[in-house]
This record gives sequence, C-alpha cells and structure tokens, in this order.
Amino acid sequence: MVTNDQSLVSLKHKIMERTAALAYEGKLNDETKEALVYEIIPGPIAQYRCCIYKEREIVKERIRLACAQPPRNKVGSTNTVQVISAACEECPLSSYTVTDNCRLCIGKACLNSCRFGAITIGSHRSHIDPTKCKECGMCANACPYGAIAHLVRPCKRACPVGAITYDDNGICQIDESKCIACGHCIHSCPFGAIGSKTYLVDIVNHIVAGDEVYAMCAPATEGQFGEKVSMESIRQCCIELGFKDMIEVGLGGDMTAAYESAEWSEAYKEGRKMTTSCCPAFINMLRKHFPKQYEENMSSTVSPMCAISRYLKYLHPGCITVFIGPCIAKKSEANDKSVPDNADYAITFGEFSALRRSRGVEFKPMESTYQESSIWGKRFASSGGVANAVIECMHERGEDTSALKLVQVAGGDECRKALMMLKANRFKEDFIEGMVCPGGCVGGPSKYKTEMEIKRARENLLKKADGRKVLENISNYPMDKFSMHRDGHME
Repeated sequence: MVTNDQSLVSLKHKIMERTAALAYEGKLNDETKEALVYEIIPGPIAQYRCCIYKEREIVKERIRLACAQPPRNKVGSTNTVQVISAACEECPLSSYTVTDNCRLCIGKACLNSCRFGAITIGSHRSHIDPTKCKECGMCANACPYGAIAHLVRPCKRACPVGAITYDDNGICQIDESKCIACGHCIHSCPFGAIGSKTYLVDIVNHIVAGDEVYAMCAPATEGQFGEKVSMESIRQCCIELGFKDMIEVGLGGDMTAAYESAEWSEAYKEGRKMTTSCCPAFINMLRKHFPKQYEENMSSTVSPMCAISRYLKYLHPGCITVFIGPCIAKKSEANDKSVPDNADYAITFGEFSALRRSRGVEFKPMESTYQESSIWGKRFASSGGVANAVIECMHERGEDTSALKLVQVAGGDECRKALMMLKANRFKEDFIEGMVCPGGCVGGPSKYKTEMEIKRARENLLKKADGRKVLENISNYPMDKFSMHRDGHME
C-alpha cells in the first residue's frame, strides 16, 4: 500500500489483519474486539496521539470500519467513506491565517476589508478569529504583503466534488449526497481520520460457513505485487485463503468492450453522445452531480466487475463474488442493489494483503499460465484502455472508426470539466472515457506500489499474454445466458 505515512497504514492494516484472523477462528465477538483494542494499544505510553485513551477510541472506531460498520456517531450511514471524529482534531479551524510576513502596516488593509469583525491587530501581527471568519478571502486579497495564507485542508483539496465541509469544532463532515466514494480524501489525511468500510469479516464468514466464494481480480492487478507475482500466483493464493477459485476481471473488460462498442455504434449513427460505464466514481459523479447526463448519455452496459459476477452467478447459482482491486468506489458499486447480480463485496489490494497476513499466506512465484482475458481487457485499467478496447471491437466487426471523436479524461477535475461541457452542450467529441483516478485504475487510491514500479512490472507481465482478439475470446463464453445491461434485462 503506497502512502506518505506508513505508520498510519500499518496500524489500519494490523487492525484489519487481526479482525480477519479472529473471524477465521470463529472468535470475533464484543469481548475479543475489546481485547484487541488493548492488544494494539497496550499503554502506558501513547504511540500516535496525545494519550492512550484517544488512541484506544480511534482503534475502536477502526475495528467498527473493519467490520463494515460506520463510526458510532454515524450509525445507520450507508456511505462507503467515513470520518473518525476522534482522529480529526489536529487540522486548523480557520482556512485563513496570518503569517509572520505581517508588517502591521498603518493602512490596515486586512482590518478594513473584513465585514465580519474577524480581524484584530496584535502587538506583532494581525489575528483572525476563526469563530467569526466567513472565509470570504477579502483580507488575503487586500494584504499588500501577501501575509495572509489560505490553508486548504488536504482532505478538502483532494475531493473533486466539494463533498467535504467542517462543523463548528473543525471536524470533517462528508456530504453523502455529493460524495462519489473515490477515496482520494482517505490517503490525503495526515491523521488517518478518514477511512472506508471493509468487508473482510463478512467474506471470511462466508468462507468459514462453506459457501462458494469466488475472487475476481481487477485488470489493474498485474504489476501491483511485482513482476514475479503472476495471475496464476494470485489465483493459487486466493484458493489457499479459502476462495473456491479466482477469475480475472479483464475478461469482463472484453465483455464490456464488446457490448459497449455496439452502443457506441448505434449512438454515433443517431448523433447521440455517450460516456463509458466502467469507473464507479465517474458514474457516481454523473448520477449525483449531472443527473440529466446520467440518464441521457451514460452507457447502459455493465462494468467488467458486474459482467464477471453475473457470469459466475450463472455458472454457480448462489455463489458469493468478491472483487479485488485498487478502487474504493467499487465498494459503493457492490453496495448498489439496483444493479442485480453485481459483486457481493469489493476489497482493495491493501485489504487483500491484510487477509493474506491473517492466514500467513504468501505469494508463490509461478509461470503466467492463467489467462482468460485478451490484452485489450487487461489494459482496461489504464487511461485510454476502455476506449481502445471498444474501438478494437468495432474494427473486429469491420466498422470504420476514422470519423469517431473521443476524449479520454482521467482525474476528478478533468472528469468534472468534461461533464460540465457536456451539460452545457459545448462538448464537441462523440464519446467520453471517464476515470476519476489519475492515470486510470492503476493509479487508484489503494494501489499497492508506486506508479513507476507498477508500470515496469506490469508491462513485463503483459508481454507474456497471447494475442487473442476480443470478440473471438468472448465467443467461448455463454454470453446469451446472462445480461450485460445495467437493469439486468436480456437483449
């Protein structure tokens, strides 16, 4: 797991690892959860915070998240991303602060510009009262020395849709009606105050109960764990953990590309613009912030994750499907029961590693003998990968794509700009490939290594894939037995 603060990540992962281990042993209950708090924070000296009591309170809330429960002050919340209030207390209350550059000038431009009485003049510099400041920025604009700094808290800066505000005590608040569950705020917080619900305990309970549980590994998987860890290595690891089997979701990429390309062809003939349907954070952005475009322009084809889940549920009725990838938003997609037979659960690469450690399972170097996806489906994880696969399908059907115009946008701000242009009827291209994470899924918030490490290992692994075509590949699967439409209806 890549982050700027390994101590925060190691604490979070230790909690997930221990709760998963207790679930495997059938010993996870209120008593063992309480004991776990003292095991992790034994005291008497605090390790991370001001005192062991605050640390223990935060660990209790982390255990709740590890059991897919919201913090106690948010009981009933269904949002994927949650704030641990006890951990969110160190950021500045005011976003505007006076620095040492203040010269106490005679003109007092800052004082004269403030309409709310928030500024007073001290003996060494001006002061801003955070309880009165309305964050209008007039004082910062007025200061001739640029001595007033605008401090944007990292969680708010990372949010591409303005879903984060703060209460009177400066505690982060997530507007669930705006949150797209991209997870970018989680790793931006230097205090580890923001996290997501984790479903490891639920998954382990299914495994222990003897249910057929299938792992579905994202197209971004290859390269995440190094060049020596092939898809066959990951498959065998999943089986050791108790999964019935593993299937690569790149195959779902092939399925999605084939059906979405048919939609693109039809839309192009009708002069109708379309967006892709694979990135759940992008879909959440459409649905919550551009509802008209969600209804009129979004592809109705399911995501690769949903395609593979439906395929597995057709083959193995009653099975449980678990997506493994770098994405936080996939959890919100799995929780959306309006899309039938989608994945039951989604976990991140970091959570998958915590699950491995809970059982002492290591990756074993193995030859790349397992492949169900074409190279086009495997490259779904990179920006441009979806569009390239869709166009490849058009080429395979003999269609002329020379006149098609498309734009590939990656990153929350770029996605929002493209959708604003679409909303304003100023979007010139025919199609939008939208991915909220920079670089695509491979740059997701829960990527396991740095972008450079992943790219190098990934390219070497993908070179070993054969050259099968997309349409040829999915012809080997019972595509007429399950729906590729979001609402589940058969064509």
